[in-house]
Amino acid sequence: MMEQKLFAVAGLAAESGTKRMTRAKVVATTFILKLRHAISFGLIFLAGFSHQAHAQVVEKSVQTINAQAVTKLDSLQQRVKACVACHGQEGRATSDGFYPRIAGKPAGYLLNQLRHFRDGKRVYPLMTYMVSHMNDVYLQEIADYFASLNPPYAAPQTSQATPIEMERGRYLVKVGDAERKLPACIACHGDKMTGVAPFIPGLLGLPRDYLVAQLGAWKTGSRHAAAPDCMQTVAKQLDASDIAAVSAWLAAQTMPVDTKAITASKDFSLPIACGSMKP
Repeated sequence: MMEQKLFAVAGLAAESGTKRMTRAKVVATTFILKLRHAISFGLIFLAGFSHQAHAQVVEKSVQTINAQAVTKLDSLQQRVKACVACHGQEGRATSDGFYPRIAGKPAGYLLNQLRHFRDGKRVYPLMTYMVSHMNDVYLQEIADYFASLNPPYAAPQTSQATPIEMERGRYLVKVGDAERKLPACIACHGDKMTGVAPFIPGLLGLPRDYLVAQLGAWKTGSRHAAAPDCMQTVAKQLDASDIAAVSAWLAAQTMPVDTKAITASKDFSLPIACGSMKP
């Protein structure tokens, strides 16, 4: 009887120990699961935070790049890309084409020409189209930009003119023709033919074909300047052989060391009245 009781008590104790162990395992398992869940949640949270922080860094970088791109694209150098497509990089042009060099020309002269294209005094559809909606402030910025540049000049053209034609061209440029009341080119464009700032351009470094075309346009009246139009007055007195001789001689000349236009002195005066000598 006593043995049976002892076995019963031992059995209860064993059962109680087993239940306690089972409960302990359950508690431990539950704790581990909760801990894993907490760790997983923490990692997810940290990952989300890291992703958000990374996204913010990327967004700021993109904004910075876009701002720099906009600034670069909005620079005047970018805005005059259409100009250099014809007039050459930095407006330097070349000596064998029709389009003239605009780099280093006096700003006042460039502004007047841009206005003339816009207002119909000079006729060239592509130029007219590009500047037709530009105001004077914008045109002044373009003029100042190209006037500030001074890239190297192209080599002068090899002339196909005869020695007699070249001498005729030189004489008209340097001396003029008093009998026809034709002033020498240097009387207005400067002794070195590099122009007189701010309104008179240089004539060296320009293609022969361009010079022929412009003198011809003034002679026929298809190119105009502010009245009194001094260049039209001169060109109307030139015949075709004069235009060919002057253009050939000018296009064949080597640029002087100092290629910039001289600045007009206070006592500078022109041999004939010229409306282009004002803004």
